[in-house]
Amino acid sequence: MVEKASVLYLGLCCINYFLISLLLFPKSLFPQVMMMSDIAKDPVAHSRKKRGSVSSLSSHEFQRREIHGRTKDSMSTVSYMDEPSQRDDVSRLTVQMENTYQLGPPKHFPVVTVNHILKDVLTNYLQEEEYEPELCRQMTKTITEVIKAQVKDLVIPRYKFIVIVHIGQLNTQSILIASRCLWDPKSDAFSSYVFRNASLFALANVYAVYLE
Repeated sequence: MVEKASVLYLGLCCINYFLISLLLFPKSLFPQVMMMSDIAKDPVAHSRKKRGSVSSLSSHEFQRREIHGRTKDSMSTVSYMDEPSQRDDVSRLTVQMENTYQLGPPKHFPVVTVNHILKDVLTNYLQEEEYEPELCRQMTKTITEVIKAQVKDLVIPRYKFIVIVHIGQLNTQSILIASRCLWDPKSDAFSSYVFRNASLFALANVYAVYLE
C-alpha cells in the first residue's frame, strides 16, 4: 500500500509539473506543436514565407560569392510575380511598317533655291582667290562638302545628291564640260552655276535623284 501511494504521488507531481510548465512556457517547450498549428491555420502564408526565406538565402549566397570573386558558378535568383508586368508586354511588341505606295516625290527638288546656294558658296570662297593648282585642288574638296551640307539642310525627302565642282585657270582658253545622266525627268533634276574672276573659273553641279 505504501509503494502504491508513493507511485501515485509521484505521478500526480509529474502531471502538475507538466501543466505548470505548459502554462508558463508554452512556446519554448513546444515549438514544433505551435509551428504545426500555425501551418494548419494559414498554409498559404507559410508557403510564401518559405519562398521568401529561400530567395533571401540565395541572394546572401550570391553576394558572398561575388565578394570573393567567384561569380562564375553562382546561381541567379528569380522572384515570382502574380501577374506579368506591363513592361514585358510592351517589350514583346514589334512595330510593323506598312507600304506607302508612293510613286512620286511629295516635295520636288528646288532648283532655284539650290542655284542661289551655289552662287553664294562659290562667290564667298573664290572671289579673292588666284589660280594655284594645289590650292584649287584643296578648295574643290572644301566647296563640294559645303554645298552638299547646305543642300541636305533643305530636308528634301527621298532624294540622293551628287555634287561635282570643277576649278580651272582662266587664260583665254576654251573648255567644254558635259554630263549625261539616266533618270526620270518628272522627279529628278539638277542645278548648275558658273563663277569667274580675273584668274580662274569654277563650275558647280548638283544632281538630285529621287529614290522610290
